[in-house]
Amino acid sequence: MVVHKSFADFVLFLYVHMAHADGALDDTEKKVVLEKMSKLFPGESEHHKRFSQAVIEYQKFDQTKVTEIIRATFGQFRDIKFTQKYKVYSDMYDIINADGKIEKSEMKALDELKQIINMASEAGQTK
Repeated sequence: MVVHKSFADFVLFLYVHMAHADGALDDTEKKVVLEKMSKLFPGESEHHKRFSQAVIEYQKFDQTKVTEIIRATFGQFRDIKFTQKYKVYSDMYDIINADGKIEKSEMKALDELKQIINMASEAGQTK
């Protein structure tokens, strides 16, 4: 199930996913996401509004299907370079570490994302 047409929107979905990985959206995590959005959506001034909309959309998804959505969507963006995908991965670490502690659930979500990035990179190398 692919739900994002642009890589930037997909990355915002990933940011929101990581911010929720421990079951709560911490203010420090939100602040980090908003800071990163300025690079994702340059020239846009409504980051708070876009973030709020992304959170609402994220919460509508069946949480048992989020990993499936992420896998399918990464497959859609095969032309994105590994370095850019890895940057997204490092941004995720910044988000889960924003409150100064990393919960097991956050580490699990980060590890899943790393596996998906690696799988997407390997698939791109075989073509």
